[in-house]
Parts: sequence; structure tokens; C-alpha cells
Amino acid sequence: QVQLVESGGGLVQAGGSLILSCVASGRAIDYGAMGWFRQAPGKEREFVAVISWSGTDTRYADFVNGRFTIFRDGTKNTIFLQMSRLEREDTAVYPCSAGNIFHTVVSGVGSWGQGPQVTVST
Repeated sequence: QVQLVESGGGLVQAGGSLILSCVASGRAIDYGAMGWFRQAPGKEREFVAVISWSGTDTRYADFVNGRFTIFRDGTKNTIFLQMSRLEREDTAVYPCSAGNIFHTVVSGVGSWGQGPQVTVST
């Protein structure tokens, strides 16, 4: 099974920036697509962004509104979420997800990391 380990969460003021990272291990086919979700207390898990193996194909949730960028490094087993212009509504746990294809990740049935906490203060 693929294992996912995230880092980079923290406390930031509204309008500030954070970068999250997620490192995958296991069979490469099982993390051909990787992405980020978020879940606030008492709320449903929500898709944020996804990226292909090559890094050339990405998708974002509408609420991102140009504020976040997802990318892979050269090893292909690590993805990042660069977050800027953060808002209080972005406060949530941000688990990383992985699967063989986009559909597996976007539909929420891939593998999961624990997810770092992002807290945005005002």
C-alpha cells in the first residue's frame, strides 16, 4: 500500500502564505495521481487540488480562486501545495491523497495521509 506523510501546516494570519508537502512511498503506480483535500471540524471532506504523474495536468476546486498551486518535485513521489492569500475559511486539516488515476483521487477513494492542520487567524 502507498504511504503518505505530510508536513508544513501551522498558524498563519489572514492574507499570509504556507506550503504543504506530501511524500509517497510504495508502488509508483499507486501514486500516479496525487492531491489535496481539506476537512474542517464538523464539515465534510472537500477536494482542493490534484496533479498527474508528469505534473502537467492539474485541477483545482473553485474556492481556490487562483490562490493555491500544486506541483511535484523531480522525484515524482513528492507533491506540494503552495497556499497564498489565506482566509479564515481555509482553516482545516489538509490530508494528502494518492491513487493510480485522477478519478481515484478526485472521487475521494484513494489512499490518505493524516493531514497537517492549517489555522488562519484574523
